[in-house]
Amino acid sequence: MHRQVHSRTRRAALVAGAAAVALVAGAALPANSAPAAAHSGAGQQVKAIKARSHVTLITGDRVALDAQGKPVGFERAKGRAHIPVQTRIVKGHTYVVPLDAQRMIASGKLDQRLFDVTELSKASYKKAQKNGLKVIVGYSGAAAAAKAEVRDAGDTTVRRSLKALNADAVLTPKSDAVDLWNAVTDQDGTTASGVSRIWLDGIRRASLDKSVPQIGAPKAWAAGYDGKGVKIAVLDTGVDATHPDLKDQVAESKNFTAAADATDHFGHGTHVASIAAGTGAKSGGKFKGVAPGAKLLNGKVLDDSGFGDDSGILAGMEWAAAQGADVINLSLGGYDTPEIDPLEAEVNKLSAEKGVLFAIAAGNEGPNSIGSPGSADAALTVGAVDDKDQLADFSSTGPRAGDGAIKPDVTAPGVDITAAAAPGSVIEQEVGQNPDGYLTISGTSMATPHVAGAAAILKQQHPDWKYTELKGALVGSTKGTAKLTPFQQGSGRIQVDKAITQTVFADPASVSFGVAQWPHTDDKAVTKKVTYKNAGTKDVTLTLAVQATGPKGAAAPAGFFKLGATKVTVPAGGTASVDLTANTKLGGTVDGDYSAYITATGDGQSVRTAAAVQREVESYDVTLKHIGRDGKDAKNYDTSLFGLSGSVAGAFYGAYDPNSGTVKVRVPKGSYTLTSNLVIDPEDATKGIDWLAQPKLSVTKNTTVTLDARTAKPVDITVPDTGVESLLAAPSFDVSTSTMGAGFGWLLDSYKGFRTAGLGGDITGADLQQQWQAIWTKGTNAEYNVFSGGPVKRLATGYTKHYKASDLATVKVGLGASVSGKTGSVSALGMLPSGSGGWSTAIDQKLPGSRTLHLSTGDKVKWGLDFSQNGPPDEEGWPTYEAGYSLGAAQSFTGGKTYEKTFNTAVFGPRIGGSYGVFRKSNTIAGYLPMFADGKTHAGSSVYSSVKTTLYRGSTKVGENDDPLVGEKVFKVPSTDAAYELTTSIKRSARIATASSRIDGTWTFRSKKTSTETKLPLSAARFDAAVGLDSRVTAGKTQSVPVTVTGAAAGSNLKSLAVYVSYDGGAKWTKVTVKSGKISVKNPAAGKGVSFRAKITDKKGNTSTISIYNAYYGK
Repeated sequence: MHRQVHSRTRRAALVAGAAAVALVAGAALPANSAPAAAHSGAGQQVKAIKARSHVTLITGDRVALDAQGKPVGFERAKGRAHIPVQTRIVKGHTYVVPLDAQRMIASGKLDQRLFDVTELSKASYKKAQKNGLKVIVGYSGAAAAAKAEVRDAGDTTVRRSLKALNADAVLTPKSDAVDLWNAVTDQDGTTASGVSRIWLDGIRRASLDKSVPQIGAPKAWAAGYDGKGVKIAVLDTGVDATHPDLKDQVAESKNFTAAADATDHFGHGTHVASIAAGTGAKSGGKFKGVAPGAKLLNGKVLDDSGFGDDSGILAGMEWAAAQGADVINLSLGGYDTPEIDPLEAEVNKLSAEKGVLFAIAAGNEGPNSIGSPGSADAALTVGAVDDKDQLADFSSTGPRAGDGAIKPDVTAPGVDITAAAAPGSVIEQEVGQNPDGYLTISGTSMATPHVAGAAAILKQQHPDWKYTELKGALVGSTKGTAKLTPFQQGSGRIQVDKAITQTVFADPASVSFGVAQWPHTDDKAVTKKVTYKNAGTKDVTLTLAVQATGPKGAAAPAGFFKLGATKVTVPAGGTASVDLTANTKLGGTVDGDYSAYITATGDGQSVRTAAAVQREVESYDVTLKHIGRDGKDAKNYDTSLFGLSGSVAGAFYGAYDPNSGTVKVRVPKGSYTLTSNLVIDPEDATKGIDWLAQPKLSVTKNTTVTLDARTAKPVDITVPDTGVESLLAAPSFDVSTSTMGAGFGWLLDSYKGFRTAGLGGDITGADLQQQWQAIWTKGTNAEYNVFSGGPVKRLATGYTKHYKASDLATVKVGLGASVSGKTGSVSALGMLPSGSGGWSTAIDQKLPGSRTLHLSTGDKVKWGLDFSQNGPPDEEGWPTYEAGYSLGAAQSFTGGKTYEKTFNTAVFGPRIGGSYGVFRKSNTIAGYLPMFADGKTHAGSSVYSSVKTTLYRGSTKVGENDDPLVGEKVFKVPSTDAAYELTTSIKRSARIATASSRIDGTWTFRSKKTSTETKLPLSAARFDAAVGLDSRVTAGKTQSVPVTVTGAAAGSNLKSLAVYVSYDGGAKWTKVTVKSGKISVKNPAAGKGVSFRAKITDKKGNTSTISIYNAYYGK
């Protein structure tokens, strides 16, 4: 596999500091780093918190993400301000789940992928959901009212009606997501009447001269079977039907994507189709496909970049079945979960109802990674081997997620497969043609059409056979590879030449015994039937043998798998069964996955059948008793166990029973973090939430934990002011061992009704930290932000903290803007010495303006301040980014004192020093230099309209690019010493800023190859003019402007400095005197600007010229 209307009058965005990823991800990150690049379009909210993109949840709430896809902020949709939100991580995926979604996820009604921001932030999903959220809504019965509610949800449109699933695939503008959410759910946290399931319309991606003979296809052709009269549906990126190998092979085509046509512009579908049924015409038959006599149904379900959504694939599946497809090839897939997703459901349903066989790629992710829909029961799931029948290192292996079932079912050649190229396609341009008309690539995508073609040959031979017979014959006639288990190869590599002689096969094709619970000293032997079907006209007597393997690849103990008979006669046209017994008691001390192959031979027949059982590792029952505040059995709860160390590290176990407050969870021996929230009324969280947690629960025996809400106590945090309005309450804790860290927390509107209880004794063998945060606003321009906590031995039961004025620092912040009509915000982000970070608010206000922040100072907390100027709203109605600045390193403040900070005022210019500058490493030169640092030297960035950066080596131009020296592009230079000149010119629109609208820099220096990253000797000048928050000054007055040289020529390294001013935008420059580090400047006339230029030479002869056009204006 290439595998109600929404309005906002005020935005109150919750923004997590970089270190606040610890809350979500259990790992603190540096609080500050160099600024990111500006973008020439209205772009992202770039702050020191590193927000780079946003994901809109089905609830309408929006999650801000950093460049690594980790959540750093949360913005509630209109009308959802009081709904609490929880965060958690499961196997590298971060879930952000509002309270009103939790019960539906736990009951299996709501697809948890809709809250998997790790997955939703990937480029494929960003592209797919550019125009809105894509969701599949399943219905119970006719459900006319429910369907009408969905269609009336804002501007929701039905993209596809999926009859087989009784579902609609809908597209909802992101601004209307909250309306869709209200349509498909009830306020009590359940699905609306008539709605059965809500799925993410997920994204799937596209996962011969030797390989075709390897599976025995030429022998099948010689026997007269080439797939004639059989239809193979290739649901992929389309097919280039003009390729000589596919000419006249495509019977029907249909496009299920947004692409312009059903032709293959990616190059995957053509390759797949030719493996299955290409004629090999262009190569004189050398690269003939497996079933060249078959006809192809071209269903384009993946777009021209190789991606497609679930609903398109589902529609393609229904179309193919309706067109009479006998075999459907799906060389595509995606991440599998234990739940049944819509593609798995459709595969099972169409297989049973239509008899069609689905050949589906296992995936290309290696061990323990079977993808969906290859995980479907009915699928003939295909792994990949090379030409020596050795498993490809990329081939996904089992067992299947959730139940440990055997997958894949078979393997086929999938390494270095040569087949038809689609000229001009993406893949063709990447790998090239060799020989002409063909290309060679690898993947389970390539293995799968070998099996589809083989199935077509069998279907031609047996027109009455359905998917069970086709699957059984292909699986039973395989060739096994020594030392590979059923979880790696299924029954083995297909042999179509053997399959066409196969009249006897097992049904089902493999036998899964499930899980035998630990301990195993009292295990009872479990017997299942291996049933053989004889499709022939003669009785067949089979001799049976079993070969079993243990978890570590060694032979299983004798008798672990045992046959009830060594011979069986299968009557013509009938069935016969043999007992197969798995006796897990015989495994001794070795637990894990045991597997076996049963071979049945005789009368020219040979049948291979795989079997498996999971011998559970040492595990115990954890019984969780939930008791409400009224002392009765609790019904509204959500509880989970998170593995902390060893073999259970990262494991996640949810616990919920809608009918009982007592629930039992089976978990392996180990240490876990237990968290539970008990809710009084799901429709109104302020009535009460009790958060009970045990940071380290050691499970070494059957364990009962009583989660009694009556043990919890309130959280009471206050500040010394009246008239404040609670905006955010964010309790959290982090627990870590030497190998694993986990974080848990809440985002609440306030602490009203919220109580906590810490369970268990003092923690040992792990580190525990607990944090308490609260934010209030007062009026429109002031807020209180308090953040406390640190290392603890046990979690607190309740928490009380009454802040006094002497506990708080007052920070008066000026928010500048040189263009009227702008809005923006300043965020305060707290960080504790432990590295645990808090959350902040970004409340928009008019610019220029001011804001007063009252910040806590205890527990050695430090604060970062981040400013953002907003641009026009994006397609969702959220403000875009125009400029942003950071305080820099987080700062300590003293309680009772007042501080002043100002952002986004003139004079803007380059900041050189510390980690900022231009660097050489080996033979590359790159910049990391903020050209629009503000007048207070705060690093940051601004949206720009144009930029040109050029590097000369002597008189020879090395290169030119549009990178404003922010490291996006580099110059490659020779290793020898030489003189260089670097120039850059960057402009920004008057819609963004009028002050310092253009900045030029020219630097000369010498450089040669370096072994380590070395800062080059560049300098800059800063002009510290006194300007207002609008970057304007009183016209005609004269002021003394300090000039500071930074970089290589700073301090005693300065040889010369010449400064010039211009009042006509740089047409004429006048030299001014620099005296005691200052220049005397007459303020420009009202509406006019003054420009500055500095020419700098350091004592080594390196020169720097900095020009700042219209640095500020008069008024």
